[in-house]
Amino acid sequence: MNDINKLAVIGTGVIGNGWIARFLARGYSVVAFDPAEGAEKRTRMAVERAWPALKKMGLAPGASINRIAFVTSIEEAVMDADLIQENVPEREGLKKGVLMGIDQHAKPDAIIASSTSGIMPSILQEGLRYPERMIVAHPFNPVYILPLVELVGGKATSPAVIERAEEFYKSVRMKPLIIKKEIEGHVADRLMEALWRESLHLVNDGIATTEEIDAAIIYGAGLRWAQMGPFLTFHLAGGEQGMRHMLEQFGPALKLPWTKLEAPELTDELKEKVIEGCETQAGDDSVADLEVKRNEFLVKLLDLVGEYWPETSKEKVH
Repeated sequence: MNDINKLAVIGTGVIGNGWIARFLARGYSVVAFDPAEGAEKRTRMAVERAWPALKKMGLAPGASINRIAFVTSIEEAVMDADLIQENVPEREGLKKGVLMGIDQHAKPDAIIASSTSGIMPSILQEGLRYPERMIVAHPFNPVYILPLVELVGGKATSPAVIERAEEFYKSVRMKPLIIKKEIEGHVADRLMEALWRESLHLVNDGIATTEEIDAAIIYGAGLRWAQMGPFLTFHLAGGEQGMRHMLEQFGPALKLPWTKLEAPELTDELKEKVIEGCETQAGDDSVADLEVKRNEFLVKLLDLVGEYWPETSKEKVH
């Protein structure tokens, strides 16, 4: 049973605003804090941009774009919250300082969830009064559409807190993936990082442009990955015997030097190749234009893939 009713969001950049939009769409009120000048205005604009997609996905009873309150301190934001979602920049010292402030002022039984994409929760728990209630809840952009959230406990995390968090994130129509053993980068980002590093090498070595690399994913593996991950995809590649035959036939190829998992040096030349390539691909579309197109596509895609996802994941995501 979900016993979480009052929510606070600390840090309102792209990810924080994505959380706010999702929470509002599911009928919650949100208290937010971000010390940056103009943060409230940017948040309200971000939620307004996200709202059309959320309306298409279906709003919860009582959902309102106006159920957000900005306050002027962490203390005021978290004092009554049942769950606090932290989203400050990915700097360990900064995050630990903010988390200590949250821990100091939040109720002892409130869950503190960090959106960190790479820092292990055991590191973030250091110095907290109540480390057992601190977890990682790592989402994916756009948070208000994509359902995956990685839940990771640290050495001090109570299993009951993970269970409560899992129930809550399900209630906001997410797909919680509980990571049983913490590691830098968690799971999904480590997979994406491997692909990103190889992509940079291909651009850096003049093998392919940014547009060609994107095409290789868009028209190939990307279409399969919306339904099946790498393991089930390769299981099908093995014919009637599935993965058993696939490993026998293609396993030796793993020894071939097909990938360079160490990142290339990010030189000014490589930066310009990547930046110019992306800007050329975007053409006359601004980032805001591309976001609208992306959102429309993802909403339609979720309607389709929900019917075909694996048996273990057939709950509706929206």
